[in-house]
Amino acid sequence: MDDELSLREALKGLLGSAGLRAITFGSAEEFLESSHRDQVACLILDMQLPGMTGLELQRHLAATGQDVPVAFVTSQEDRDGQLRAQTLQAGALALFPKPFSDDELLTVIKKALESS
Repeated sequence: MDDELSLREALKGLLGSAGLRAITFGSAEEFLESSHRDQVACLILDMQLPGMTGLELQRHLAATGQDVPVAFVTSQEDRDGQLRAQTLQAGALALFPKPFSDDELLTVIKKALESS
């Protein structure tokens, strides 16, 4: 989930090339209103989405009993590591700064899918 269409399309292509089915959304609210909400095996969330943030969405899903593995991507600077610590403490698989390594992201996603 990312507010940038170009990144959503690139992620969809990357996951597709790895044999994974991906559906993209431009906001947390769009995802929550979709019929795909209950079919998700893993989420890739931007930290800064319009409306509800990625971290807020992760917390909302956990509070409603939907324990979905989440990997975050962000363009925010995290010089002191506080953002990474916050996301990992909330149960995230990883936090990737933009631009991120496709291979590293795929490794984390595949491990999450194998574990579930």
